[in-house]
Amino acid sequence: MASLAVSACVALVACACGPERTTDDAAAKPSPPTASPPAEEPSATPSASAPTGRPSAGPTGDRPAPRTKERAIQRYEQYLHALGREDIDTVCEVAGPGAKEAEEKGFGPCTSTYVIVFQMISPEQKKALRTATVDPQQVTVRTLDRIEMPLEAVRTSATFSEDDLGSYTLEYLEDDYFITDGT
Repeated sequence: MASLAVSACVALVACACGPERTTDDAAAKPSPPTASPPAEEPSATPSASAPTGRPSAGPTGDRPAPRTKERAIQRYEQYLHALGREDIDTVCEVAGPGAKEAEEKGFGPCTSTYVIVFQMISPEQKKALRTATVDPQQVTVRTLDRIEMPLEAVRTSATFSEDDLGSYTLEYLEDDYFITDGT
């Protein structure tokens, strides 16, 4: 039952999202290479470097988020952690473009839809999602504007099936990555 609700919510978000993209910043600026897996970097050097360590969900002033695989992973992990914490604001922000279109088509606001999803996730799964990570080796980069996060990439202490959590596509829109498709 829980898996059906999560899948339905993801389908609502996925089906409602259009191909809306910004063409600004077409020439992506590479971020500094890192040897370690993506992690929050609270003491990263300020000002001069790109905001790769920033876990911010919204716009970060006048600088767009880096258009990199690492940022897409960071953004997806942000969504997973928020899902586990029942942080509706962050969940709806990351899944925003699809959720907004779903709402316009009569499926209800994201805040209502995900409250139902939160009730369908077991306490064990919620706890595991709070610390979930993504294996970069399992992530598929179609282009730097479209990155796929298969369920197999999610590393967590609980077991999830495609019906429980599913796989997602993140697209670079409005200067950051957003979930636009899920199965």
